Amino acid sequence: MKKLHFLFYAFLLVGSLACKKADGITDYKVQSQTDPNGYKYESVSNDPTGLRLYTLDNGLKVYLSQNKDEPTIQTYIPVKAGSNYDPKDNTGLAHYLEHMVFKGTDKIATLNWEEEEKLIARISDLYEKHKIESDPDKKMAIYREIDSVSYIASGYAIANEYDKMVSLLGASGTNAHTWYEETVYKNKIPANELEKWASLESERFGKLVLRLFHTELEAVYEEFNRTQDNDGRKAYYAQMEALFPTHPYGQQTTIGTSDHLKNPSMVAIKNYFDTYYVPNNMAVVLVGDLDFDKTIALIDSTFGKFKFKELKHPVLPKEEPLDGIVMREVFGPNNESVTVSFRTGGIGSQDQKYITLIDMILANSSAGLMDLNLNQKQLVQNATSSPFFQNDYGTLTFSGTPKAGQTLDEVKDLMLSQVELIKSGDFEDWMIDAVVNDLKLSETRRYENSTALASMYYNAFIHGEQWNNKIQFLDDLKKISKAELVAFANEFFGNNYVVVYKKQGEDRNIAKVENPGITPIQINRGAESEYLKEFVKIESTDLQPVFVDYKKEIQVGQLESGLEISNIKNPNNDLFSLNVIFDMGKDNDKKLSLAVGYLEFLGTDKYSPEDLKKEFYKLGINYSVSAGSDRSYVGISGLQENLEPGLELLEHLMKHVVADQEAYDLYVERILKSREDGKTRKGNILQNGLNSFAQYGEDSRLRNIYTAHELKNMDVSELVTIITDLNNFKHRIFYYGKDVQAAKSALNQHHKVSKSLKDYPPAKEYKQLDTGKNVYFTDFDMVQAEMYFIAKGEQFDVNKMALATVFNSYFGQGFSSVVLQEIRESKGLAYAAAAGYLPSSKKENYDRTFAYIGTQANKVPEAVEAMLNLLNNMPEAEQQFITAKQSALKQIASQRITKSNIFWNYEGLKKRGLDYDIREKMYKEIEEMTMADLSNFFTSNIKGQNYSVSVIGNKKDLDMQALKKLGKVHEMDIDYLFNYKETEVKQ
Repeated sequence: MKKLHFLFYAFLLVGSLACKKADGITDYKVQSQTDPNGYKYESVSNDPTGLRLYTLDNGLKVYLSQNKDEPTIQTYIPVKAGSNYDPKDNTGLAHYLEHMVFKGTDKIATLNWEEEEKLIARISDLYEKHKIESDPDKKMAIYREIDSVSYIASGYAIANEYDKMVSLLGASGTNAHTWYEETVYKNKIPANELEKWASLESERFGKLVLRLFHTELEAVYEEFNRTQDNDGRKAYYAQMEALFPTHPYGQQTTIGTSDHLKNPSMVAIKNYFDTYYVPNNMAVVLVGDLDFDKTIALIDSTFGKFKFKELKHPVLPKEEPLDGIVMREVFGPNNESVTVSFRTGGIGSQDQKYITLIDMILANSSAGLMDLNLNQKQLVQNATSSPFFQNDYGTLTFSGTPKAGQTLDEVKDLMLSQVELIKSGDFEDWMIDAVVNDLKLSETRRYENSTALASMYYNAFIHGEQWNNKIQFLDDLKKISKAELVAFANEFFGNNYVVVYKKQGEDRNIAKVENPGITPIQINRGAESEYLKEFVKIESTDLQPVFVDYKKEIQVGQLESGLEISNIKNPNNDLFSLNVIFDMGKDNDKKLSLAVGYLEFLGTDKYSPEDLKKEFYKLGINYSVSAGSDRSYVGISGLQENLEPGLELLEHLMKHVVADQEAYDLYVERILKSREDGKTRKGNILQNGLNSFAQYGEDSRLRNIYTAHELKNMDVSELVTIITDLNNFKHRIFYYGKDVQAAKSALNQHHKVSKSLKDYPPAKEYKQLDTGKNVYFTDFDMVQAEMYFIAKGEQFDVNKMALATVFNSYFGQGFSSVVLQEIRESKGLAYAAAAGYLPSSKKENYDRTFAYIGTQANKVPEAVEAMLNLLNNMPEAEQQFITAKQSALKQIASQRITKSNIFWNYEGLKKRGLDYDIREKMYKEIEEMTMADLSNFFTSNIKGQNYSVSVIGNKKDLDMQALKKLGKVHEMDIDYLFNYKETEVKQ
C-alpha cells in the first residue's frame, strides 16, 4: 500500500464500512441530538468513528470519540493560527508562540508573579528597542541588558514546570507543531487523569506569559539552523515560493527568517495570542476511553470559562494561474533530485477529488504507473507522487532521483511521461476502484488507532470541513468515471508547473550565525509553584496496570505439515496479517538480503514483474519479503476474504520466481547509486556510519558488504535458489485475523513444506568493542554540528530495566529532563540534547550509555563541557525524581498491549531471554525506588565512563582542538567508514 503523504491523508474516511441504503448509496446525515445533561451535539448517521461534535456557548468546538482498547485518551488542542497569519515583519511568530505556550502562566511556573511580571515587562520594552536599533554596537549593548535582566527574572521562574505537571499525569507524546494554518498542542494521557488535564490546559491557554524568552529564542534559532542543513526542506521552500509568488504559502516560511528570529517583538507575539487564541478559534479533540456525558460537562466547566471574541482572519492574496514553466535551483551537499509541482485547488474543491485519484494511479507503492513503469523497470533510482491540500490551494508534486549517469531533466521527463498516460487514458479500467479500495483499507486501520482518528478530527476542524462530507469523500471518488478523469487531466496538466533542481554544491544563501554568549539562567529545579502544590492534591480515580499472560493470549497450534502456527484473534474488523518467520537473517547468509532485494524486480514463469504487482493490488493484498540481521519474514496482509488467493499468489512467487540478468544488472546499479547517495546524507553518516564504527570498529554489519566487483559478478541463479529454497528451512507462522481455521486451511493447501526442514547456517557474530578516548569525525558542509557520546555498558541485566526507565525520564529524555533543562533551557546551547541508558535488546549483548547534542558549530566547546559535566555529576532533585517515578508508573498502568502487538512484544522479550511480561516486575520495583537508588545507578553505570565520540560538522567552523580533548581524533574517510573501497584512516 502506498505510504500516504502529508496531512490530507490523515483524514480520508472509509465510506464502505457504513450501512448502505437499498439503492447502494450510503446515507450520511447530520443529526442534532441532546445528551442527558442538556448539551447539544451533532453526529453523522452511519459514521464508523462515532463522533460527537459539540459547540460550547463560547464557540469552542469539542470533538469526542470512544476507543476502549486501552485506558488512555489522545488529546489535541488545535488553533486556527499558523504562519499564514504572521505579520510580514515578524515571520516565525506563530511558531515561536507555540514554544512559549509551554512556559506557564501567572500561576504556573512562577515563584513570585508580582516581581517577575515587572521584569518581563522590562525585557519586552528592551526587545522593542533592540528591534528598531540599527547600530550594531548599540544593538549588542541592548542585548546584553536583555541577558542581564533575564538572569534576574529567571530567579522567579521554574523551568519546565508545565512539562513536569504533564509528566505527573503520566502523559506521553507531549509536543506541539505549527504549520501554515494551524498550531496544534498534543498529549496522550491516562484516562483517569482527564480532570487534571482539563484543569491544567484550561489554565495554560488562559494567559500567555513570555518567561525565559531569550534562551528559548536561541533554541528556536537552533531549530532554524537545522532547516538550513536540510536540503529537502530548502527545495520545498523553493517550490512553494515559485508556486505561490504572492500567497503566504510561498512567501513566508513557518520557521521565519533569520533576521526576524534575531529581532523578535514580545508585543507582537502577545497581540497574536490575544487575537487568535480565543475559544471560537480553537477546539478540544479527545479520543479514547471516555464517557461522553461526563467529559463534555468537564470541558464546559474548564474551557467554557473562556470568553467569545470576534476575530477575522486576514484575507490572503489570490494567485494568478501559472503561465509557463518556472524553474528553480537549490544547492547543498545531499544527492541530486528533482521535483515537478502543479498548483491545485484547496480542500473542498473538485481538484481535490480528481488529484487524489490521479496521485494514487500514478504512485501507490504497488501498481501505479510510476511504480511499474519507472521504479519496477528501474528506469530511475526512484520516483513518486504526493498531493498536499490546504485551505486556499493545494499541490501535486512528483519527486525523482536519478540513476548513475542520468540527468535531472531525464528524470523529470520520465515522470511527466506518466502524466501523458493519464491524459491519453492509457491505464487499466479497474484502477479507479482499486485505488479507492486501497484508501479505504488504509482508513480501516486508522480507525483502530486513537491518535490517528484524533488527527483526522483536528484536521477537519482546522480546514472547516463538515464531518459528513469527509465520510463520503471516498464514495464521491468512486462516482468519477475514467472518461471524466481523463478530461480533467487534459484540462489540468499543461506547461503550468514548477521544476526544482536540487543540485550538489555550496549553498551561498546560508544565514551566518553567531554565538550570542548567553549567561546561563536559573532553572530552580527543586522549586514548585503554588499552582503545582494544589494541582497534585486533585484526586484521580485509581488505575491499575494490566499485564499480559502471553501463553494464554497467544494460541499455538500446528498445520498438517507440523509447522507451528501462533494466532491472535482480530476482534475489530475483517483485516488480517499472516507472517512466515525464519529465525535467520543476513548474519546467517550474507546473500540473503541481496536475494530478497533482487526479488522485488522479478516475475515468475506465469507473471511478469509488473503483472505480479497488479495481481496483488487487485486483491487489495500487500505482500512483503524482508531479511534482517537475525530474522527474516515473508508475509501478506489485507482483507480476510482475499487471504487464500493472496497466499496462493505469494507461494507461486516464492516457488516459481525466474532469474533475469538484465534486472539484476540494473539492481546492482541501484545499490551502488544508493551507496553514493548515502554518502551525501549527514544522518546516515553519523547514525549508521560513525556510531557503528565507534561501537564495532572495522568488523561490523555495516562494513560486511559485497564490493562492487563482487556484486557485478554474482551468479543470479544462486540468488533465485536462495528464494525458492527459503521454505525448506525451519520456520513458523503468525496469523492475526478473525478466522484462524480459514488461515490454517489456506496454509495447508498452499504452503506445502517437507516434514524435515533444514537447520539454519551458523550466524556470524559481531563483537562490541570497549569504548573510550576516541573521536570519529567526518567533515561535512553543514551549519550545525551533531555528536554522539557512546559508552559500552555491562551485559544485559533485566534488573536494570526499571532503573533505566526512571533514570532516562529524570536525566536525559523529555522536556523536563536534567539534560534538556541545563543545555537548552538554561544555557541556550542546543535545540536538541538527550542522554540515557539503553538496555540491550538481546540477552547476549551489552547495554549502552549515550548522549546526543545538535548545535551550531561555534557552541560545540560549551555544549560538550556542559554535557560531560552532567554525565559525571548528576544534579539531584527529589521532586523531579518523584515526577519521573510517578510518570513511569502511570504510563505502565495505562498501557495495554493488545491485538497483534501481543505477539510481537513477546518476540522481543524472548530475545532478552524472558517469557513473561517484564512490566509487572518493573512496576513493583519502581514503586519501591528511591532517589538513593537512582543515584547509585548513576554512579555505577554512567559516571566516569569512557566515551567514544562520533562527530559530524564543518571542519572549518569547528574547534578541532576542543575535540582532541575528548580523545584521539580519527578523521574518517566516508568510503572507508562504509567499506566501499580500501582507504586508510587519517590520524
